[in-house]
Amino acid sequence: MLKINNIEVVYSNVILVLRGVSLEVPGGQIVSLLGANGAGKSTTLKAISGLLRAQLGEVTRGTIEFDGQRIDKLSAEEIVRLGIVQVLEGRPLFSHLTVEENLRAGALFRSASESSIKHDLDEVYHFFPRLQGLRHRTSGYLSGGEQQMTVIGRALMAKPRLMLLDEPSLGLAPLLVQDIFNIIKRINEESGVSILLVEQNARVALKTAAYAYVMETGRVVLDGPASQLAENADIKEFYLGLTHLGERKSYRDVKHYKRRKRWLG
Repeated sequence: MLKINNIEVVYSNVILVLRGVSLEVPGGQIVSLLGANGAGKSTTLKAISGLLRAQLGEVTRGTIEFDGQRIDKLSAEEIVRLGIVQVLEGRPLFSHLTVEENLRAGALFRSASESSIKHDLDEVYHFFPRLQGLRHRTSGYLSGGEQQMTVIGRALMAKPRLMLLDEPSLGLAPLLVQDIFNIIKRINEESGVSILLVEQNARVALKTAAYAYVMETGRVVLDGPASQLAENADIKEFYLGLTHLGERKSYRDVKHYKRRKRWLG
């Protein structure tokens, strides 16, 4: 469904952020993009969704294709109409609006009938039953988990074919993280929405995704089926904090050059 071919991204015509990134998202699958802060994960999502231009970024080399159509030169509005919707990091909401008003905002570009919108709201409440009881609550007063449910629900109201999720676990308690990821998996299985998931919590991301890519300093350095990467010694050491003896190890204790030598050597 989605194919990124050797792209480079530059900000303000000066700062090279992505260097030759290539990846694919097959239809109906969840693909995860792992990496530390500053690796280029969010920039990759914004290059796909067209939001890069709002931050003075540009794809200067390579191509991005969706169902065989090149989209890296399209506007964000044109891309969302094709069925690609990004859920931004940080759970941005219209904080003065209610939960249901935020959800309805996701359908504004579709010119859908009221009956269609109500049907879509019922689908969102099916995945997030807690939101139904909060539908008249001002969204600025929601908890972090409730806000995350709302922004994912708002994206669903746009009827996406591909959803780009940026750090859905950020700032959430561990039990709530598992709930959110269980719902993400249900959305994929029941609605058939393909998902490209950016996540620092490697353990839950690899458990949820079918395939994964690992990024470091603007490059993809490792990829493979998620189940295989979860057993990879480097992933265990650098992202799951486990040595070959099963001992926990701090990510900060691992030398950067050591990772790059292993993965790129």
